[in-house]
Amino acid sequence: MNSLRLKLKANADPEASTSKPLEFDPSESVKKGESFDLGHGSEVFHVPRFFPADQSWAWFDYINKHVPWSRPTLRIFGRRLVQPRDSCYIAAEGLPAISYNGHTPRAYSWGDFPPLKDILDAVHKALPGSRFNSLVLNRYDGNNDYVSWHSDDEMLYGPTPEIASVTFGCEREFLLRKKPSKMSRASDDEPKSKRLRKSHDPDQHSFVLKHGSLLVMRGYTQRDWLHSVPKRVKPMSIRINLTFRCVLP
Repeated sequence: MNSLRLKLKANADPEASTSKPLEFDPSESVKKGESFDLGHGSEVFHVPRFFPADQSWAWFDYINKHVPWSRPTLRIFGRRLVQPRDSCYIAAEGLPAISYNGHTPRAYSWGDFPPLKDILDAVHKALPGSRFNSLVLNRYDGNNDYVSWHSDDEMLYGPTPEIASVTFGCEREFLLRKKPSKMSRASDDEPKSKRLRKSHDPDQHSFVLKHGSLLVMRGYTQRDWLHSVPKRVKPMSIRINLTFRCVLP
């Protein structure tokens, strides 16, 4: 991602850009996507270029400037560690609070940031039947920011949650790997060199999430798979990620 372009775009007036009506049809844009069957009821749907670039930059500028980002301290395996990315939480009124690693984020409303509701409406139009009522935003401020291996399998999302992820800004790699079963853990006793010779592992997948892309995890993906956005050695610009979810009331 060209950092000079990022700086030039950031100097634009985000208020003027986000106030314009959408000039694309999400239901048509989503037809460019591809589904990936992970097996056993797990599925990923990926649209590399879902939102138009100019509209995506306008939203990037608005979110980067106006969202009240925070970088909380978490409790992980008995240690207190600063979260390696900025975050913010949006939720419909009346939903139960979410909590992770000893942190309960403040829930802002959709009305606090109207462009986020516009993005939600576009995602809903593209994914008929979806009913997202909450949003976790993450900002990766360079190559050292990341999210470690995890799954969003909390009870408050139900047994088969649909999670839609939108990316603005610098592209990053998104990894999936299957959760180990008892049989796979037993097979770990084989020599590491032998395991490394295996190619095209069906239990691992990688997606490059580009500016304006959409990725949807469905079915039993959270039950059976882990996902992460790893650190990278190469310097990178800011990436903003929106993950739309449905919290059960």
